[in-house]
Amino acid sequence: MSPIAEIAAKAGVEETYLEQYGRYKAKIDYALLRENKCPNGKLILVTAITPTPAGEGKTTTTVGLADGLRKIGKNAVVALREPSLGPVFGVKGGAAGGGYAQVVPMEDINLHFTGDFHAIGAANNLLAAMLDNHIQQGNALGIDVKKITWKRCVDMNDRQLRNIVDGLGGRMQGVPREDGFDITVASEVMAVLCLSDDIPDLKRRLGRIIVAYTYDGKPVTAHDLKAEGAMAALLKDALKPNLVQTLEGTPAFIHGGPFANIAHGCNSVTATRMALALGDYAVTEAGFGADLGAEKFLDIKCRMAGLTPDAVVVVATVRALKHHGGVAKADLNSENLEALERGLPNLLRHVDNIKNVFGLSCVVAINAFPTDTKAELDLVEDKCRELGVTVALSEVWAKGGAGGVALAEEVVRLCEADNHFRFSYDAEDPIEKKLEDIVKNVYRGDGVILTPAAKKQAQELAELGFDKLPICMAKTQYSFSDDPALLGAPEGFTVTVRNLKVSAGAGFIVALTGDIMTMPGLPKVPAAEKIDVDENGKITGLF
Repeated sequence: MSPIAEIAAKAGVEETYLEQYGRYKAKIDYALLRENKCPNGKLILVTAITPTPAGEGKTTTTVGLADGLRKIGKNAVVALREPSLGPVFGVKGGAAGGGYAQVVPMEDINLHFTGDFHAIGAANNLLAAMLDNHIQQGNALGIDVKKITWKRCVDMNDRQLRNIVDGLGGRMQGVPREDGFDITVASEVMAVLCLSDDIPDLKRRLGRIIVAYTYDGKPVTAHDLKAEGAMAALLKDALKPNLVQTLEGTPAFIHGGPFANIAHGCNSVTATRMALALGDYAVTEAGFGADLGAEKFLDIKCRMAGLTPDAVVVVATVRALKHHGGVAKADLNSENLEALERGLPNLLRHVDNIKNVFGLSCVVAINAFPTDTKAELDLVEDKCRELGVTVALSEVWAKGGAGGVALAEEVVRLCEADNHFRFSYDAEDPIEKKLEDIVKNVYRGDGVILTPAAKKQAQELAELGFDKLPICMAKTQYSFSDDPALLGAPEGFTVTVRNLKVSAGAGFIVALTGDIMTMPGLPKVPAAEKIDVDENGKITGLF
């Protein structure tokens, strides 16, 4: 690895903006965005097909594409999300790429990094403590303890904390009530941090967070509790993007980490803007499949931040497509054109959405595996060509930037083409219409069903003036539908919304579907069992 000061200099960051965290990590002062007058570069979004246990390699492709752009002489900067400890110790693993297309130092990035998530958790839990203290100290605001919406959080998969009872032990120990924890990446504070422009905007957003409702149904905010100043003080450094590097020395901003299945799934607006200001090409990604991460990147992040992508990359693997075609994970290494043909509609639907729903130019990146056959690769290319979309083979895992040159050249070409970016719904429409548009336009379902409770919540949110906000769908990542068992490109389904809640600080309405939970649990054999550290401090078992 190069010293981080050298990477900063390569990115055009002056020393006055650099705050080093050891030899290989740094934060960049957000003042750079106010004072840097460089024109913005091209914005490239990397997304993927619907995830499978076979893996797609979206982050690996994102990193390799940035390295590939540098290989062909382009000034590229990459912007990614920070990993959560939940997946690192759970089943999914880290989020630093793989093979020769990684961001480093990988162990630091996947564990505590620069402490951003700890600061977010502290700010979240400070607000929870101030809320309960207000009730304990006389409840001047008239908060109904049965209508508290704010939860505590911890950055760990811990199902035991989903539903708890606290405040026990007597009159001086708090007011007994039902409570619960979210994972930190699902906290609204995470979304607020990722969507804020600067400290004043951060404070405004924090102040708007709704934590509870009064006995007469009026919302109670963090501002009502006088909490936003102290919360912002905890977050002032976390708001600054983190700078690291790829294995090939490409500057990489890694900042913020909302999940795409339960939150909006994109790195921070600040990091994206910094990558755009410093690079001619800013490569970023959105979580899970394009129905989740890309939809939210485009409908929420781009809408709020005024961003317009110049090109989109949809990552797929032959193996994953065969899985969508009904092949078991153990049999994915064998050529199976029939299963591939059955699985291809999943890729084609995502591509069609990017191209025809959102009006953007896109390329399919096939993340290469040694078991892929020429016949299988040809079939994918032929089917994509029918939609007017090119396919590039990505070999970045094995070859680093050199394996991403073909993809990089196609992305450069697409960035010069016309696109007609549009959102998948009009934010001014009623809540139910926006939900219907997402389900019909993006998921290709027959429609949306709101439970009686969700219908009542939609009406209450409209009465409170929140009905013009964008929608953040909390949905399984494993299917276009709300049923994780419906693989491929299902049709004839409806999506049931069981709960609607406003994230007034972030500026969107969260729609909970299926059995999606904001606090995951560990699997039967968690990845944590294989992680260790030796007497010299060298960590093993992270992946």
